[in-house]
Amino acid sequence: MSKFVDNGPMLNAYPDSMGGTLGDIVSVLSKDAFKDVFQSFYILPSIFNTDLDRGFSVIDYGINEQLGSKEDIEALKALDINLKLDFILNHASVLSPQFQDLIKNGEKSKYADFFINWNKFWDGYGEMTDEGYIQPDQKYIKDMFFRKPGLPILMVRMPDGKDVPYWNTFYQEVQYKRPDAQDLMEKMDIQYLSAQRLAVKVCEGLDEGKKPAEIDYTGFEKYKDAVVDYLESGRRYLGQMDLNIKSDLVWEHYRNTLKSLAGYGASIVRLDAFAYAPKEPGKKNFLNEPDTWDVLEKVKKLADEFKVSLLPEIHASYSEKIYEVVADKGYMTYDFFLPGLLIYAIESKSGELLKKWADEIQEKKIRVVNMLGCHDGIPLLDLKGILPEEDIQNMIDTIVGRGGFVKDLHGAKNMYYQVNATYYSALGDDDKKMLFARAIQMFMPGKPQVWYLDLFAGKNDHEAVKRAGAGGHKEINRTNLTLNQINEAMEKDVVKKQLDLLRFRNTCPAFGFDAKLDVTVDGSLMKFVWENNGHKAALEADFSDYSYKISEN
Repeated sequence: MSKFVDNGPMLNAYPDSMGGTLGDIVSVLSKDAFKDVFQSFYILPSIFNTDLDRGFSVIDYGINEQLGSKEDIEALKALDINLKLDFILNHASVLSPQFQDLIKNGEKSKYADFFINWNKFWDGYGEMTDEGYIQPDQKYIKDMFFRKPGLPILMVRMPDGKDVPYWNTFYQEVQYKRPDAQDLMEKMDIQYLSAQRLAVKVCEGLDEGKKPAEIDYTGFEKYKDAVVDYLESGRRYLGQMDLNIKSDLVWEHYRNTLKSLAGYGASIVRLDAFAYAPKEPGKKNFLNEPDTWDVLEKVKKLADEFKVSLLPEIHASYSEKIYEVVADKGYMTYDFFLPGLLIYAIESKSGELLKKWADEIQEKKIRVVNMLGCHDGIPLLDLKGILPEEDIQNMIDTIVGRGGFVKDLHGAKNMYYQVNATYYSALGDDDKKMLFARAIQMFMPGKPQVWYLDLFAGKNDHEAVKRAGAGGHKEINRTNLTLNQINEAMEKDVVKKQLDLLRFRNTCPAFGFDAKLDVTVDGSLMKFVWENNGHKAALEADFSDYSYKISEN
């Protein structure tokens, strides 16, 4: 592969997105059509040993043997493709060895302070409730940002039978075993027929979503306490438990994780949800300052030891200028503004705001990873401050009208966060618009990240959303493609021409993080000119008809 460009395109996919395994993806990238197309591959974290949230709930950072192998990773290196991998800083799965040890050994566990005991955290800042958790005083939580309604607590059963609350920002699920008659007879003095009928009643209650104590025990009242204790003592959990960054063992875990990722060959490590990690009573629980930056600097020292670059992931509105703060501290940052700005430019047939943003990135020397689509949807909250509210809402309405879904924070009205759609469908399943958008992405500042489904002109997958049920809106843009579907897609002009654009971007020496960019807008015509060490590349993009022309000298 050409070594001309220091910020060549990066593929973005799950390990099972293209064929079913990482090995299948390697076979696709080995095709002649993909020669010199990608410099990097951002493999989403289901490549690790994970259980939930399509990989973002990590049990440990070993390779998921069902989806990939170290040999597959070595094969990527042989193709001269470097890796970007995820490090989930804020939380770990309840199935992680550390949390399982805590459940087994309670306060005697080596990992007793590895996770955040809610009551210890809030001791002195609120009142104990009858349910066994501290309700913080309003003055301490009034400015706190929580990702879900209510307090972010998971009640965890300890070996001594006590329930202890632990901090749980994201997903949680409590599961109870459905008992049969013999299960109940083993745990209490009960006749068989009574046990049989009680088991039916208990299972029906659990299937209705009731907690053990909420089940109707009419006719079996004398067994209630024994049944509740039996069910609660055997309950199981799924979820992502917040880590206590004040624990030395957590920092040992961080170091070991970065060592593992570097060992796989990661050159970039994306820090997922890291802005939730620092927590203090009275602070907002997201992007606390200066705490967030102190943690980031401490992680960077570990990353430097293993020679990996960090890419912090933070969603914040343009008006907050957090992207500037991240860049000023010497980090790459995500360009979460480009996806929405580009749709706005295409629909309004004007490149003025794109030029303004491209000029700002260049003038402030901000190093970004840019994108169109991604696994999380098209960011909207980020656009506040760069686009008027009315224009953002109009864009939401347009994408929803084309089959997309809006994800609101807490379901609150006007608290938009992202719209879930493939980028291709957000553009109306229009080949010309898709190629136009990709061409502009290739000429915008930064390292281009390419969502696999947009590369293959994937459409909104409403059937996947239905299959996923409640909360499954993101599946609209996560369709796993078979190798046959990929081969068929590669015969389409919209795919072939995207591959040509990516290959040009990867191998043309006019590009680079430190190359010079000049952007002009004249009516509907937008022109990008890149210059680097005597090489020049230009794009003329016409918003009136979505045509474009590329030249090189």
